[in-house]
Amino acid sequence: MAGQIKHMLDAIIQQRAKGSPTVALTTKTKLVLKGINPDRFSDTADDDPAIMAKVRAIAADLGVIV
Repeated sequence: MAGQIKHMLDAIIQQRAKGSPTVALTTKTKLVLKGINPDRFSDTADDDPAIMAKVRAIAADLGVIV
């Protein structure tokens, strides 16, 4: 199913930001520094299991449930 990575990244950003644009930008920056650029994924992007595992690990590091 395509787009799962995008939805996971959006959930991480949304849960961390809680409506704050500053925290959302900071979270995106943290994701980029960890090797995942949220802007590169779309709803139609193919889901790579390795990237999904990396996103789950990052979510666990940030204390977010996806």
